[in-house]
Amino acid sequence: MLRIEIPSNGPAQLSFSKFQRLNMPVPPNGVDQEINDALIVSFEDEREAIDYSLEMDHYANSLNDHDSANYLAAIEIIKAINEDEFVQSYRRR
Repeated sequence: MLRIEIPSNGPAQLSFSKFQRLNMPVPPNGVDQEINDALIVSFEDEREAIDYSLEMDHYANSLNDHDSANYLAAIEIIKAINEDEFVQSYRRR
């Protein structure tokens, strides 16, 4: 199981509660909430995380308003997945 925390101090100020309000695509293994309302996205493995990142990229590109909360949240999720050390290691293989 791979769990990636999405920082809440980025431009979207994304939290678990905000993610739910935005009604965005949910990863296959769902999302969790930390004590501080931080958003945790869960995946079976690195490949699933990369696939979800690509799904979020398509979702973000489908939005007309690139200043919207949904767009900013999608970009932060993509960034967090791409910066995860396990995902980076998987890509180097």
